[in-house]
Amino acid sequence: MSQAQENEQGSPSVPQTRTARHRRIVDILNRLPVRSQSQLAKLLADDGLHVTQATLSRDLDELGAVKIRNTGGELIYAVPSEGGFRTPQAPLGESAKEERLKRIAGELLISAEASANLVVLRTPPGAAQFLASAIDQAELHVILGTIAGDDTVMLISRDPAGGQALADHMLRLAQNDR
Repeated sequence: MSQAQENEQGSPSVPQTRTARHRRIVDILNRLPVRSQSQLAKLLADDGLHVTQATLSRDLDELGAVKIRNTGGELIYAVPSEGGFRTPQAPLGESAKEERLKRIAGELLISAEASANLVVLRTPPGAAQFLASAIDQAELHVILGTIAGDDTVMLISRDPAGGQALADHMLRLAQNDR
């Protein structure tokens, strides 16, 4: 299926830029246990990003990817986390991602207000990017995307009328940690 056909069916288009490729590699490595460059190349190809082994090797080097042992003892690729913690880690399981989001929301979320499919989250000054990153890493399917400023995060719900449910969910996450 061509990329144009995928776009007609609602799949997001994937730009062929180096930055977009790096972002996709990081997304894959944070989500899946990838044991080899050939496995990673296949996962990228499945997304419409075809790369040579030399390009992929260079990308992994530029991203600071290393091989580490996961909890099952397998050697897998990992990249340093964004933000302050730069030690490469294996992908988190779903429960660990949710617990991390609960903890961060409990520490940073001040308020959540909804309108249609949009939610505006307020944080202390300088904390919005950190909360938005935690939300993105939690990979909540109900969230189409996040936009962060200094003390405000905007969430976009996939459901055209899902803003209030999403705002309520974020408030419940924050209150569970308190």
